[in-house]
Amino acid sequence: MFVNPLLRWLARFYSPFLKIGSNLQSLFLIYLRIIWGHRLFLLGMEKLHDLEGTIKFFTTLNLPAPIFHAYEVGIVEAACGILLILGLASRLAAIPLIIVMVTALSTAHAEYVGNLQFITDPHLLAIQHPYPYLFTGLIVFIFGPGRISLDAWIKRWADKQPKY
Repeated sequence: MFVNPLLRWLARFYSPFLKIGSNLQSLFLIYLRIIWGHRLFLLGMEKLHDLEGTIKFFTTLNLPAPIFHAYEVGIVEAACGILLILGLASRLAAIPLIIVMVTALSTAHAEYVGNLQFITDPHLLAIQHPYPYLFTGLIVFIFGPGRISLDAWIKRWADKQPKY
């Protein structure tokens, strides 16, 4: 069988970059989880400590049941922030986080994203306050928490247990 020498050389040249990139993936994921998870936890606690202000803000947005949503958003942000930091149930935690951030973008930031102008000018979306949290939630949901997480530790531990 003939193997093109150029393709063989390219494969050998590219192989170390694949290995480096794969090893950096978990470091990137833990960085995202810790930085944005910590900030998300602080935002949730801030909302829960200033419930009156949060309720007033949600009332100005004409959200139904602003009291319920103030508690809901505060608890989701704080709990998902902790879970992201720990890397515990990360993909499950990312789901309510994504929902809350999409809701925030479509209500409080509707003037910037409502007309879909962000499709031609992505900067309009990227500068919105909920965007990094939405992006982090999507990354963790799609790629998982990485090898440096409680999820990965639990999986490694469970794989070592005897199968009955």
